[in-house]
Amino acid sequence: MPPEEEIGYQNKKSLLKRSVSLLIKIAITAACFWYIATKIDFSAAMAAIGKANWSLLLAALLLFVLSKLLSAFRLNIYFDNIGLRLPSSINIRLYWLGMFYNLFLPGAISGDAYKVILLNRHYGASLKKTSAAVLLDRISGLLALGVILAAFGAFILTDPALDALLIAGAMIAIGGFYLALRFMFRDFLPGFLPTFFWGLGVQLCQVVAVYLIMSSLGIPLSQHAWVFIFLCSAIISVLPVSLGGGLGTRELVFAEGARFFHLDPQQGIVISILFYLITVAGSAWGLFYVFRSPLQGGAKERKDAETSVPR
Repeated sequence: MPPEEEIGYQNKKSLLKRSVSLLIKIAITAACFWYIATKIDFSAAMAAIGKANWSLLLAALLLFVLSKLLSAFRLNIYFDNIGLRLPSSINIRLYWLGMFYNLFLPGAISGDAYKVILLNRHYGASLKKTSAAVLLDRISGLLALGVILAAFGAFILTDPALDALLIAGAMIAIGGFYLALRFMFRDFLPGFLPTFFWGLGVQLCQVVAVYLIMSSLGIPLSQHAWVFIFLCSAIISVLPVSLGGGLGTRELVFAEGARFFHLDPQQGIVISILFYLITVAGSAWGLFYVFRSPLQGGAKERKDAETSVPR
């Protein structure tokens, strides 16, 4: 096959793969919402959202935005480990663009992949090392999430076996991640502890945001099980099986988690939808950088950063 035809064939194959993946995500999201619709009254759920305290929801939004700023700083630690010196301003703009792509363009190139491509094109950053940085950033975020989940589980769950399983899983994950950095990704080993603590800050901000959402709905803050369910849904939403960063699967986890803890599933759906709307509002700003490159003016900012900060 001539090179031109080979390239065309590969492009068509890639397009078909993305299209099938998108259709599967749409089907899974639709199936989740169909199942949820058989269990709760969506009109009552929407009415509850309309009666929420919007001042508290605004505070939750601000905490969500803060969590994403902390996430961007965490990623920049990994970039710094491979010698990619990005000023915080550039890194934050790039991070927000990635958030927008991940949430609003599920059938296109992912936000993480787009960040890697942009950094390669503009700064000559190694595709392999930059991809590793982005991947490890995701994993370190999950690691912190797992630790907080284990802590809440020990507080919420009444089964000692489940408590032990969660705590042991968190400890094994921490040790496994450290060993992976030491023996497979040595460039990133200096970032192990800093990124872990930044990750804890990220997740704690979002946990407080969930408590604010609960308060806005008049749900007693003593119902800590909702936060445990939220943390479980956050882990599920990482899996690329539905639209918009876990839309549908996250609500399903809330509905079934509510049943497990003998709570009102309808309240769980409302919490989940409000957190999703906060995510949409917090990520929408990335649209600006679709039309204006997040790296615009980056050469000067990067030069200024490198000359003003001793390395």
